[in-house]
Amino acid sequence: MTFCGLDFGTSNSTLGIVDAGGARLLPLEGAATTLPSAMWFDMMGGAPLFGRSAIESYVDRLDGRLMRSIKSMLGTSLIEEDTWIGRERIGFRRVIAIFLAEMKARAEAVCGRSLEHAVHGRPVHFVDDDAAGDRAAQDALQAIAREAGFSEVSFEYEPIAAARTYEAGLHREEVALIVDIGGGTSDVSIVRLGPARRALSDRSGDILSNDGIRLGGTDADRLFSLATVMPVLGLGSKMIRPGAVAPSRYFHMLATWSRINALYAPKVAAEMRDVRHESREPEKIDRLLRVLEGNLGHSLALKVEAAKIALGRRDPTEIDLRLVEPELAVCAGRAVLDSAIKDAASRISALIRRCIQASGIAPDRLDAVFLTGGSAQLPTFRAAALAEAPAARVVEGDTFGAVGVGLAIEARRRYGG
Repeated sequence: MTFCGLDFGTSNSTLGIVDAGGARLLPLEGAATTLPSAMWFDMMGGAPLFGRSAIESYVDRLDGRLMRSIKSMLGTSLIEEDTWIGRERIGFRRVIAIFLAEMKARAEAVCGRSLEHAVHGRPVHFVDDDAAGDRAAQDALQAIAREAGFSEVSFEYEPIAAARTYEAGLHREEVALIVDIGGGTSDVSIVRLGPARRALSDRSGDILSNDGIRLGGTDADRLFSLATVMPVLGLGSKMIRPGAVAPSRYFHMLATWSRINALYAPKVAAEMRDVRHESREPEKIDRLLRVLEGNLGHSLALKVEAAKIALGRRDPTEIDLRLVEPELAVCAGRAVLDSAIKDAASRISALIRRCIQASGIAPDRLDAVFLTGGSAQLPTFRAAALAEAPAARVVEGDTFGAVGVGLAIEARRRYGG
C-alpha cells in the first residue's frame, strides 16, 4: 500500500494513511500529527527547518528567514516568482516542493514504506471567480507534488474529504452541511452520507453542491492587526501636509503573512525614513522602522494570531509589543475582533446560503452541520456558519485532522485495489 492523503494547508499540514488500524494521521513532528506550514532558511546555507522548529528559530532571533502561509502563493503571480534565500535565489514553486518532500520523507520514516500515490486536498476555489486561474493553480500544485517525489497525484475537494471522515462514524443516512474554514480558504459542501453509501464506487450523485471563497484565518489575522497593532506603528497617522496620512500600503503588507518578507528589502526602510521626515507623529513611524530593520514582522504576526486565539477564552487580552518598544502593548477586546472581521463573517454566511440554494435542499432539511478547520473555532465565523442551518445538529470535527483522514480514505478507494 503506497497511497496516502495529503492535506497541505495554509497554516498546518497533515498526511494520512489507511492500514490495519484504519484511517489515521501520521506524526510529522515529534508526536504531533500537524506540521505547521512554515520553513526556516539559515542565512549561512544550512539545511532548512520545518514546522514548529522553523517558528522557534525565528522567535529565537537566529540569522535566517522564516516563510509561512506558503500555500497562499498558489493562485497568485507569486508562484512563478523567486526570492532571495541567503546568497541564492529560489523559486516559490521550489520552496513548496521542499516542504512537501519533507512531509513525504517524515511520513515514510514513520510508516516504513514508500508513499508514491497521493490524493491531495484542494480548496473548492484556489482563485475566486477565475476558472482558468483555478486550473492553473491546481496544475502548478500537481507538478510541485510530483517534483516532491509523488509519482501519481490526484485531487479531492477539502470539504468532501472532511465529509468522508464524518461519514465513517455514521450509522444512518444524513444530508450534511460540511463547513471547512481554514487558514486561507473557506469551503462548503452539502453531501448525502450514510453507511450504505460508503461502498459505492461512484459518489458523484451524493455531492449536492460545493462552493468556496479565498478567505480564512490569515485574513482574520490581517484585519485584526490593521485594527489594533498597525495604528500604533503609524497606520493612519497624520503628515505635515494638510489632510495627508502615512501611506497605507506597507502596513497592509506587514499585516499579511505572505507579504511580510518583501518588506525586509533595504529600499522599504529608506522609503519609510522619508515618510518619517514628513510625519506629524514620527514616534509611530520610528516603531515601524524598528520592525522593518529588525525583521520583526513575523513576530508581530505571531503575537496578533495568539491574541486572536486567546480572545476565545479571555476578554480582553493584551498584545505585547515590547519587542518594538519597552512597555508598549495594545489592549484588544472581543468586540474589536468581531468588528474587524464582521464583513468577512458576512461573506462566509453568504457562501453557505449560496451552497444551500444550489443544493436544492431547504435549510431546515439539513440533518447536521459538520465544522472543521482551525478558523471554524473563531466565535464570529462559527456563529455565521451555524446561523444558516439553525435546525441542524452541530457536529465538531477534528479541527486540523478531518481533511487529512478523509483524503486517506479516498486514496484507499482510488489506489488501494
